[in-house]
Amino acid sequence: MLSSGPDKERKIRRFRTIRVVEHWFAIIIVGILVVTGLSQKYYVLNLSQWLILELGGIDNVRLLHRYMGVAFLILTFVHVFIAMTGVLFRRWQLSMMINRNDFTNAVHNLKYYVGLEKTPAQFDRYDFKQKFEYWGILIGAFLMIVSGLILWFPIQATHFLPGEIVPAAKSMHTHQATLIFIIIAIWHIYNALFSPDVFPIDTSIFTGMISRERMAREHPLELARMEGASRQQILQDSHEKKPEH
Repeated sequence: MLSSGPDKERKIRRFRTIRVVEHWFAIIIVGILVVTGLSQKYYVLNLSQWLILELGGIDNVRLLHRYMGVAFLILTFVHVFIAMTGVLFRRWQLSMMINRNDFTNAVHNLKYYVGLEKTPAQFDRYDFKQKFEYWGILIGAFLMIVSGLILWFPIQATHFLPGEIVPAAKSMHTHQATLIFIIIAIWHIYNALFSPDVFPIDTSIFTGMISRERMAREHPLELARMEGASRQQILQDSHEKKPEH
């Protein structure tokens, strides 16, 4: 969907409503998991002890963490199910699949940053950074789910697996959670809030809409396909309207 008006005002539908709702659920669920999980991991900190007391004690914190873990499991599997259904039955493009072009584009952009290329790489629906971040978080999510279930049901887990799996799951769960938190806090939040291209905030995931100007700059190949325009014309538009930083 494309509205009329100047490129800065013209809006294109980038995310469906279900993805916007999904993102809100992810923010809330992951936020609670991070708070309740890190407060248990770093329980010696005054802030953690205050939070645990405010939530009614360690048992309540653990219970809330587990409930949110179940919600996270459901959210993850719904996300994967919808994606697989779309690919299998609606013939959606595998837009999040990493391919050879992503590594080529990464090298191209590195050359661009040091002045060895005149223009940055041109992207379709998602660029290589978004794909790498997505798969890193998705794989981490499955590791968190599996290790969390083992810690929740250690006796049942050791019926099928060796006993060493329990301490291994504990180490994996805490370290993977810390890694995901760092990725979100540093990489994702920077790109969504502090990047010069979107500052003060990228609203596309909350509204589902993105300006045509930004589409031409960040996803010119997708825009060319949507509008039936030539790639050269879209690229020319993106270069002419590139923001000054």
